Amino acid sequence: MAKQEHGRVVVRRKRAYGEAHHGGSWKIAYADFMTAMMTFFLVMWLLLLVPKKNLEGIAQYFRMPLATAITGGPKLDNSKSQVPGGDPSVVPNPYPTPAPSNQDADPADQQDLENLEDLKSQLENLIEHNPVLRQFRPQLLLDMTPDGLRIQILDQQSRPMFATGSAVVQSYMRDILRELAPPINQLPNSITISGHTDATRYALGDRSYSNWELSADRANAARRELVIGGLIEHKVKRILGLGDTVDLIKDDPLAAVNRRISILVLNRQAERRIDQQNAAGETVDIRKRLEELGNPSPDQPPAPPPVPGKTAGASPAGSAGPSAQ
Repeated sequence: MAKQEHGRVVVRRKRAYGEAHHGGSWKIAYADFMTAMMTFFLVMWLLLLVPKKNLEGIAQYFRMPLATAITGGPKLDNSKSQVPGGDPSVVPNPYPTPAPSNQDADPADQQDLENLEDLKSQLENLIEHNPVLRQFRPQLLLDMTPDGLRIQILDQQSRPMFATGSAVVQSYMRDILRELAPPINQLPNSITISGHTDATRYALGDRSYSNWELSADRANAARRELVIGGLIEHKVKRILGLGDTVDLIKDDPLAAVNRRISILVLNRQAERRIDQQNAAGETVDIRKRLEELGNPSPDQPPAPPPVPGKTAGASPAGSAGPSAQ
């Protein structure tokens, strides 16, 4: 049998070459990545601990424009300017703080506010051109408050509004009040009148006639002069005697300008608030309470019988009866 010849088998082996050494830079990059991730999760964890009401302030801090941060100014991002580094910040704000608007305000309240602004302008023009009021312009202060238009008549050391320690109105103070009455009377708004004194005390302090009575008496005297000048009587809603509790100059309680009369022309919101405060005590059924007083319950002890020979309400011998108020 013939011998079979097999083909020659050739095996080729590929020589392996060592890779070039790269110095382990990937480890540094990986370490930086892990550090950044750890920092990110640490910040997220800290934000979870911050109260929700403080998050808005933190967000506004990071959105603060560069110019505002340098010069100091409003931190809110409400402007539509697109100047980089100015206002607003180049960092987008998906939830900008809404600018205050009066769209939700009652139209009647808005018109009332405009009427008070017009009254303020009218009074300023009157003070500027009226020969009586022009000479007292330094003593008249007009400003808008949350409750309405406030007219303050300030005292001066050389020209006091009232006689010292009393509620007697000086002649020029009488002229000021009577000239102010007609413009105030043009609006249907009610007014409050407040009296203020300085910190000078009476000899007996608050045990007798004091700054409380003096400030209230001066406010009431101002009311009388306004009514004489033409003010409708029922427009006065409150008379307040505040003594020396509301100083115009805080660091000098004895200053003459702390003695003043403040006339506040109330806006509609302030009037409603005062009416609600006054009505708060009317929740009790007054008629029912009067019936209970007239018809006491059986558990209530009866009134003592009258003493023979004495009329009801008579005072005991030797004592003074109630004085007439």
